[in-house]
Amino acid sequence: MKHATLLLFTCLGALSAAAQNTCATALPITVGTFAVTGVNGTQVPLPICAPNGTGATAGEWYSYTAGADLNVTVTTSLPANTGLDTRFHVYTGGCAALACVAGDDDSGSGNLSTASFNVTAGTTYLIAFDNRWSSAAFTFQVSETVPVQDPVTFLPQALPTSGTTMCVVDMNGDHLDDVVSTSTSLIHILQQQALGGFVPQSITTTPADNTASWSLAAGDFDNNGFNDLLYGGGGGVTFMKANADGTAFTEVSYPQYVFSQRSNFVDINNDGNLDGFVCHDVDANVYYLNDGTGNLVYNQGGFGPTCGNYGSIWVDFDGDGDQDLFVAKCGCDPVDILYQNNGNGTFTNIAPALGFADSHQSWSSAWGDYDNDGDMDVLVGSSSSNVHKLMRNDAGTFVNVTIGSGFDLLGGQSIEWTTHDFNNDGWLDILGGGALMLGNGDLTFQQVTITPTNGPIGDLNNDGFLDIMNSATAYMNDGNDNHYLKVFTVGAVSNMNGIGAEVEVTSALGTQIRQVRSGDGFRYMSSLTAHFGIRTDTQVDQVIVRWPSGIVDIIDNPAIDGILVVEEGLSTGVAEASGTNELTLHPVPATDLLYVTTTTGVGNAPVRVLDATGKQVLLRSLVNGQLDVSDLKSGVYLLELTSQGGSLRRAFTKE
Repeated sequence: MKHATLLLFTCLGALSAAAQNTCATALPITVGTFAVTGVNGTQVPLPICAPNGTGATAGEWYSYTAGADLNVTVTTSLPANTGLDTRFHVYTGGCAALACVAGDDDSGSGNLSTASFNVTAGTTYLIAFDNRWSSAAFTFQVSETVPVQDPVTFLPQALPTSGTTMCVVDMNGDHLDDVVSTSTSLIHILQQQALGGFVPQSITTTPADNTASWSLAAGDFDNNGFNDLLYGGGGGVTFMKANADGTAFTEVSYPQYVFSQRSNFVDINNDGNLDGFVCHDVDANVYYLNDGTGNLVYNQGGFGPTCGNYGSIWVDFDGDGDQDLFVAKCGCDPVDILYQNNGNGTFTNIAPALGFADSHQSWSSAWGDYDNDGDMDVLVGSSSSNVHKLMRNDAGTFVNVTIGSGFDLLGGQSIEWTTHDFNNDGWLDILGGGALMLGNGDLTFQQVTITPTNGPIGDLNNDGFLDIMNSATAYMNDGNDNHYLKVFTVGAVSNMNGIGAEVEVTSALGTQIRQVRSGDGFRYMSSLTAHFGIRTDTQVDQVIVRWPSGIVDIIDNPAIDGILVVEEGLSTGVAEASGTNELTLHPVPATDLLYVTTTTGVGNAPVRVLDATGKQVLLRSLVNGQLDVSDLKSGVYLLELTSQGGSLRRAFTKE
């Protein structure tokens, strides 16, 4: 539903009233602009509702009482404050029991602060500024608009990461998102547990020739069931290849100089094997073609011949089932490129014909179906100016709809622009520019300033709401009453992750689509699980997965508020069980014997094996947990074991 932007703000001028020094004597205010002569109050604001921890020694306190249900913005991001550094916190409750509502540090221009939050009529809110960074005088503004439907708030939670945290993805095949941090000789994984919390796993590697200083991508390029990593560094490219049980990684680096920007895993030639793609800042883009045995061969050319390549994203924008390439560009050659996949191994840059070939400076773009009409629209967000481009896809052509969308009023810049449904209302939102733009479903957006900025995104507590990692802090989505469905794709003919698959979910709300991608935005790697909010709908009528291979799987009436695992070629996708009975296969790839284990034991249980088309090729019982697969031809298969907890399935490769 489109929300009119009803601005209730009344400029009262800068009121030269001294802020009060304690919570108990907070100065009552309404809408307007207020002057703070300095931060020297005797009560330090606690608890801390904004980033960057303790260190303040003084505070200034205000109180605001809502006259109606509204959305309120508090900001110091004003021209008069240029060069200053502010931080504030917003509370409800009595002074002896304050509870955080909002707060911010640095989401405004420069080091200024801004936050928006819904208020309830008759409730008093305490607004407190501290001197964490400065005690200097400044002004701030309070304004009101219509309340945000299904608002989004986040609760910070410190996590014991090690190295640079750039990835949230399932690393051990349990369909739960893990947190991945890397350094030169370490991969640190916080493995999410089915019952909550994380178990740390530190894996020492040989020193990487190139660290993930610019970007990181994840995908299973050797189809062994465990995700590998692609490090994009300032001097070259390194792949970290997971072993057969995900407990170790082998470094594979390439000698060619590549000033790496965004990196992706994608099946460029649609042969069922993931390839690597890396934007080159100072030369033509490069890619690493998979020879089918997990070896990657360096190539350059054909995907943008000039420099200034920053944010690549592989997206099927024309709905023909194959992967096209968009690169947001900046710097030496800022003309964006859009390479359409011709379906025969060749690509053609059609950006000029579609209105993308201009000098708009951007490091990334956010592609999604913002109006749920079945095709991919795009926001090309600004990185070095205050001009953004929102383009509506009309059956493969594009119309600039920035004016009136909300992005014409968003002044923030960002190198990261990504899209996800954070409030589970069924409309994609856009994160970037220091704000979360909540989608209204008609290519208009309502701005909400939130404490976390950008970072890798996934469901870190398995509650169905998307969370944001930012350095060593997880910003956990507080959620709401809306329902959801998560879809985890397991390829057989296609690559094992199902990267490039399009997932369609239909409920009473309508039809939504997501495309499975490795690497979006500029730097980070977010979850490979397709996430759908369905608002108040209590059932999903149908899920359709269109695989890169052309296979289509249809699942009718799956359970909601959980995860649906869809394996290519099996249209009776199995919902994820409690996670207490995991199926493990080794060695992968297999030769003559395949060893099958679960946490509850298998003994001589019956199993069946399906080939990549879904055809049953083996039906027999295990012998002490072993299965003879010597008669199978080389290829990718799916083993199904029926246990007391239901059907367990896992893909494997036969040499």
